[in-house]
Amino acid sequence: MKIVSSILPPEELREEVIRDFPEGDFLFFDGIEAAGESFYNDAEVFITYGEDLTEEDIHKATKLKWIMVMSAGMDEMPLKACKEKGILITNARGIHKIPMAEFALGTMLGHVKQRALLAENEKAEVWNRNLPMEELHGKTLLIIGVGAIGGEIARLGKCFGMKVAGVNRSGRENMWTDRIFPLSQLTGILPEADFIVSVLPSTPETKHLLKEKHFAAMKSSAVFMNIGRGDLVEGKVLLSALEKHQISHAYLDVFENEPLPEGHPFWSMENVTVTPHLSSRTKNYLPRSFEIFKHNLHTYIKNNKDYMNAIDFERGY
Repeated sequence: MKIVSSILPPEELREEVIRDFPEGDFLFFDGIEAAGESFYNDAEVFITYGEDLTEEDIHKATKLKWIMVMSAGMDEMPLKACKEKGILITNARGIHKIPMAEFALGTMLGHVKQRALLAENEKAEVWNRNLPMEELHGKTLLIIGVGAIGGEIARLGKCFGMKVAGVNRSGRENMWTDRIFPLSQLTGILPEADFIVSVLPSTPETKHLLKEKHFAAMKSSAVFMNIGRGDLVEGKVLLSALEKHQISHAYLDVFENEPLPEGHPFWSMENVTVTPHLSSRTKNYLPRSFEIFKHNLHTYIKNNKDYMNAIDFERGY
């Protein structure tokens, strides 16, 4: 069984998976171009970040049966071609919950504790004790997309005494939210939120989900944070809301087009903080991904159906 990877993990991870699965013939490469013919002619299992495959690649891969995507995002995967060829896809959904939840709470704490302004004052040697310091305690947090990541953000929010509301596709309950709503009721809950955090994936249902009416419904003091996918809202819609000061601040880690171009208004707007799509980054990323891969490889070898994070082609995740 040829297992080809376009990810070149640290040597210890390679040695570990090779030792644990002697029945597998592992080939690790740095990118799909380096994998070349090994992928097209030999790979039964393929490990990827999900950003390097095209429909043509899928059709040319003669033996491919299973793709393990070592990330959560499916927006660049050729799902249609994979479905046509009956290729199983699994991903690493859920491994991002710790770093992304910490990023979200750290950002909210930084906002109420004026960390950006304090850093500026320190650099300028300004001693100012009259900054408007606030608390997260008692604030209402609205999480758009309460799954594994959103649930962990909710848990940490509750630790800080926040009131937590959530929105997900079905309105399915989550143990850490005080209230949960289906996406269809999003507009109604927005006026209550002090912090709105989106962790939604990119799907046909979520693309450009947020419209002008949603920002108009938010408090003028509200803070919007997007750490999910940049196509949740059209850039011009978000830019207009910020120019009109319909919200007080936007923390943006993801964008419709990445990297964010030089000279884009978001870079210089006082009510916008830009970060370069790194909320999920952690040194534990690949070790956690490989734990899911190893579980699924055991399942694959045993030919049963106990896969973690098998992709639903209809939903796109």
